[in-house]
Amino acid sequence: MFKNIKSDLPASIVVFFVALPLCLGIALASGAPLFSGVIAGIIGGVVVGALSGSKVGVSGPAAGLAAIVLTAIGALGGYENFLVAVVLAGVIQIVFGVLKAGVIGYYFPSSVIKGMLTGIGIIIILKQIPHFFGYDAEAEGADSFVESSGENTFSALTNISDHIIFGSLIIGAIALAIILFWDKVLSKKAKIFQIIQGPIVAVVIGIIYYAFTQDSTSLSIAPTHLVSVPIPEDVSSFIGQFSFPNFGAITNPDVWITAFTMALVASLETLLCVEATDKLDPHKNVTPTNRELLAQGTGNIISGLVGGLPITQVIVRSSANIQSGGVSKMSAILHGFLLLISVVVIPKLLNMIPLSVLAAILLVVGYKLAKPSLFKKMYSLGWKQFVPFVVTVVGIVFIDLLWGIGLGLTVGIVVILLKSYQNSHFLHIEDKSNGKHKIKMTLAEEVTFFNKGAILKELESLPKDTYLEINLINTRYLDNDIIEILEDFLFKAEERNIDIKLVSKRGVVENPSSFIHFFNEREKSNLSLS
Repeated sequence: MFKNIKSDLPASIVVFFVALPLCLGIALASGAPLFSGVIAGIIGGVVVGALSGSKVGVSGPAAGLAAIVLTAIGALGGYENFLVAVVLAGVIQIVFGVLKAGVIGYYFPSSVIKGMLTGIGIIIILKQIPHFFGYDAEAEGADSFVESSGENTFSALTNISDHIIFGSLIIGAIALAIILFWDKVLSKKAKIFQIIQGPIVAVVIGIIYYAFTQDSTSLSIAPTHLVSVPIPEDVSSFIGQFSFPNFGAITNPDVWITAFTMALVASLETLLCVEATDKLDPHKNVTPTNRELLAQGTGNIISGLVGGLPITQVIVRSSANIQSGGVSKMSAILHGFLLLISVVVIPKLLNMIPLSVLAAILLVVGYKLAKPSLFKKMYSLGWKQFVPFVVTVVGIVFIDLLWGIGLGLTVGIVVILLKSYQNSHFLHIEDKSNGKHKIKMTLAEEVTFFNKGAILKELESLPKDTYLEINLINTRYLDNDIIEILEDFLFKAEERNIDIKLVSKRGVVENPSSFIHFFNEREKSNLSLS
């Protein structure tokens, strides 16, 4: 793991700067202690990073679970009771992994996964623009359309002009310029500029700016617009930031319901993120999904035991890792250690980082996820790819991640059913010699009950005095529902003077007396023709 340290160490520092405000912001949005988000970030990096099979994925607290956590803490009677549900959720995830439920992740269409990445990129941009200008009404890491402040994503943008903090805007613009210049120019000039990342320099400049403008009335940045890490006074107060589960609540059915809900949502978000991260990975590594569920489950058990929020693999941190050149899992592990060391050793220094500087970093991450060229590329692939892609993006932006994925997946399934309806057979009209329509119906390789409507419609539309050839040479699977349709058609064929020629690997039959008998299958069974 150490052979790529020159790439992984700089990437881990960038991920650390991205993860720190997100850990704190998600904890705030969840109604949990601020330090609980940091705990989840540390365990997500060190424990899950070490156990995971993902080379570039980064885990930590997820915004998608914030609403569930906020509701559950109140419903279960306190944070200590909620932690029991986090531990149980981890156990359930391990069970999912043992049962090999990770295979579910492979069944999400590529168009939906690309839509998820693009939607998240757009959300990052829309949510970070207010922070860039110094409007910090909404906590970092929030991703829902309706914000806790009472505004929504777009109304917050329209209200920026009334809340601009010039100090935040100035250093945010400087940070953005540094990051872009570093990425587009300096990184191509010398290797040192690849080792020392632009975002790292931007953060250092941000701290210096804050230190030198504290006494300025027009350029200073108030503490409310800076990172806010809890600062313990001594060792005992640091240890006091940890919470421990009240296992007396384990008999409460609501605890189990919450645990299962979190396990299901966290597992789904993780599997989606794994698929997306593997697509972004320039080395195209394939993450073992069942191992990922085992790693996430272990991480959640430990996080719950020491007072942390639930953990998932997270696309924002993972994409920042990839964009910063992270190569192996060491990057994720190091970012976890950096979180731990920094909150213990330099919390006061961390609290000098302007949020607008971190917003500048995230704006670049968001743009790289949602480049306009991707919309053009998806459009060029045709409506079957473009429509699920756009629906996923719109759902994520206007509702939330899971709704967007669900809507995109639903549209994708409808497209599949529609194409299945259309591609179940091919009709070819040969001629009309001797007063007979010669029609050849060639069935597809696999014909299921999805194709009933299309085949039934074609059979019903056949005119009288037709010679119909049904070709099954290439058909490997024919559902019993289709056999029954053909069987029922025999009666109508006799009425309409339609002759039938059946061609299959079992031979050629003229006007079969029974399709069911020919295929030698009992009613309600399926038939393999291979």
